[in-house]
Amino acid sequence: MPGTLIGPAKLARSLHREDWAIVDCRFDLARPGWGGAEFASGHIPGAVYAHLDRDLSGPLATGSGRHPLPTPAALAATLAGFGIGPGTQVVAYDQGNGAIAARLWWLVRWAGHQAVAVLDGGFAAWRRSGLPIEAGTQIRPRAGIEVAPDDRRVVGAAQLEKMIADGTLARGDSALVDARGADRFAGENESLDPVAGHIPGARNHPFASNLDADGAFLPPQELRQRWLRRLGHTAAASSIMMCGSGVTACHNLLALEIAGLSGARLYPGSWSEWITDASRPIARGAD
Repeated sequence: MPGTLIGPAKLARSLHREDWAIVDCRFDLARPGWGGAEFASGHIPGAVYAHLDRDLSGPLATGSGRHPLPTPAALAATLAGFGIGPGTQVVAYDQGNGAIAARLWWLVRWAGHQAVAVLDGGFAAWRRSGLPIEAGTQIRPRAGIEVAPDDRRVVGAAQLEKMIADGTLARGDSALVDARGADRFAGENESLDPVAGHIPGARNHPFASNLDADGAFLPPQELRQRWLRRLGHTAAASSIMMCGSGVTACHNLLALEIAGLSGARLYPGSWSEWITDASRPIARGAD
């Protein structure tokens, strides 16, 4: 069963399967209601809608980032409500580049369910292929799924502070890779968070560099070459992905998996959590 990417044609051949759950993750940070409205007007047949803030994130709390991880109980309820059970193949898609769909991909894998893939090129690729679209709200039969989060997949702020203090990042024993655009990473154009810059020792790999001009992922070998250059002598399994709030970092984690470079971890709170404590160091400029 697909575990990283699936193309529109292959997904179209599986629309009739009751053991497949298609989840529409379209979302716009500037317009939180946009994705749901787009879903209602037209989506892949049989899909259900996942809202980034309500379904793919937990509630905000003091010291949290903008998109904290949901609790295991909340995630289990969400996945069950989408009709996802132990034997379900999950397919996530968004408007095109996979930035939000990759968040669901990572959450499902973190929960312990491996049969999950992202529609390569998203809804844009589906429409370009001339495949069927339906409107309205979908309800799948509720399922039951056990969620057993693998905490080895995550790193917290305290761990990163220690890595900075003991030189782990500086030596390259571990790599902290930031998926934000180069201007935000450098602290030159911060439009979402109140403090600009990046975590000292971090490297920049904007998630858009995983994609071709149509918003599809680059071929596995090209991704592998790009990521090996980015990581240098640091093993993928010793690397940590972050971004502004732990969402687009999952895109880099998916790209690594496609490239055959497994084992990287996520800093879920990312920059928006890091800056809630003024005692934590920040840096500016290119890496």
